[in-house]
Amino acid sequence: MSLDWIMSACIGVGLAACCGFRIFVPLLIASAATKFGFIGTMAGFEWLGTWPALFGLLVATMLEVGAYYVPWLDNVLDTIATPTSIIAGTILSTSFLHIDNPVLHWGLGLILGGSSAGIVQAGTSLLRLGSSATTGGLANPVVASGENIASIVLSICSILLPLVTAIVIGLILLFIMSQLAAKRKIWFSRTPKQAGNPLSQIPRSNNGRP
Repeated sequence: MSLDWIMSACIGVGLAACCGFRIFVPLLIASAATKFGFIGTMAGFEWLGTWPALFGLLVATMLEVGAYYVPWLDNVLDTIATPTSIIAGTILSTSFLHIDNPVLHWGLGLILGGSSAGIVQAGTSLLRLGSSATTGGLANPVVASGENIASIVLSICSILLPLVTAIVIGLILLFIMSQLAAKRKIWFSRTPKQAGNPLSQIPRSNNGRP
């Protein structure tokens, strides 16, 4: 396993994870970087660096970024963003993984890129739901701005500093997974209490008998 292979894999996984913040921003940056020769894709993914792809992704990025500043529409987009981000993350990760076996190529792209994008998207969706519940959606534009900045900065850094960015994204993924696990634990621990235990409703005297 050469250093070039590791760096290419870090580029792909880094860009894929950024699809969890915004789907089209990492694709646009990858397209521009490929078009102007900063990075190269695997054979079969040359379309990413073409002018039609670049302009199409530019329009899609502008529409996506703007839509997240529209009240209620941001939460609607989150419902379709998770599967879409997984697909985009898989494509980006696979584009830079130098593996000859097609099955292993796409399988590893899904495992590394698709799962990374899905985890980040789940974290951002949870953050937006919390913002909507606690502020009535007033803080959602702030959340959207943070996601835009994270997607742009980390996508650029994935190309310029792929190894460092991969480490940073790995830490972000660990943090998000720990938060999701904590939320899941709280949800399961509250369910029996909310259902109620009939025996717990029986008043007891000081000696512990009903």
